[in-house]
Amino acid sequence: MPAAQSAPVAHASSSPPPARKLLSWYHRHRRHLPWRSAPGEHADPYHVWLSEIMLQQTVVATVRPYYARFLETYPTVQDLAAASVEEVCALWAGLGYYARARNLHKCAVAVAELGEFPDCIEGLRALPGVGPYTANAIGAIAFNLPVLPVDGNIERVAARLFAITAPLPGSKKTIATAAEALMRDQAARQAPGDFAQALFDLGATICTPKSPACAICPWREHCAAHAQGIAPSLPAKAKKPERPRREGIAYMLLDAQDNVLLLRRPPSGLLGGMLALPDTPPVKTRWRDAGAIEHIFTHFALTLSVKVARVPALPAGALHAPVGTAPVPSVMRKALDAGCLALNHAGNGNRSA
Repeated sequence: MPAAQSAPVAHASSSPPPARKLLSWYHRHRRHLPWRSAPGEHADPYHVWLSEIMLQQTVVATVRPYYARFLETYPTVQDLAAASVEEVCALWAGLGYYARARNLHKCAVAVAELGEFPDCIEGLRALPGVGPYTANAIGAIAFNLPVLPVDGNIERVAARLFAITAPLPGSKKTIATAAEALMRDQAARQAPGDFAQALFDLGATICTPKSPACAICPWREHCAAHAQGIAPSLPAKAKKPERPRREGIAYMLLDAQDNVLLLRRPPSGLLGGMLALPDTPPVKTRWRDAGAIEHIFTHFALTLSVKVARVPALPAGALHAPVGTAPVPSVMRKALDAGCLALNHAGNGNRSA
């Protein structure tokens, strides 16, 4: 008879750690982020929503300049709604996961039609592109609703607090349930926005993926994983299957003024709605091989062969932009850089292709 497996959750105590300890730490050590309201000030739902959409699968340092540019260009959600989706996608270029840009615009239009952001979870969940996590983040931070947005940082904190050893992604529901138990504390329910952001900061600055700083953690004595000496190994992750690899070609056509010909991608699918290089020759000319670039998408790796040519003038009516500032996604920026390098190496800047 096989031995019984141990339970995946081991609690450091019979009750969640005291929220007041974490909140006290947060008020002393909180990160100063451009989308956060100052202590005692009401959080703007537009700022919270915009930052949360941008931060999905993207690090804070990358988001900062994009957030600033969006607020400068679209100070209110009504301004964002009034823009075209092409303008929004152009401003988003380089931030990745481009369906977010299209959903961002759809959501702005929906909010503008409502007149303001809904102040309940059900209303927030009904908005385009707003899932359970984002709805809870806006609800807790902007509207003081007693809910918890469970992101990667909070998953890691909860997995360690309760020594959840089952690997992700299969343990996501177990970890989320454990994390939500933290909201039973009255102090957390009275300040859900600060509590959520305190957990974000704890995961980002102390309970980090590698080498967690357990010695200065405000919840160290309440952490089961720390007591067992297994905190750095959690959350465990199942081995990821190798990404499939795809291949493609990008054609970079320049005119005499260094404008590059671009096409608008279809609204759905890979790089939907974004400007990109053609994947078939746009004109008959002599194409130079500019090598290949590699790019990793969420579900596959791409090898893109780059072909480059120069003509006196681009076809009439063609979409184009200066090659150095073209608002294209990261994979296309890599292709443009490869094409420019090939041209510069050929004849030391000689413009003939």
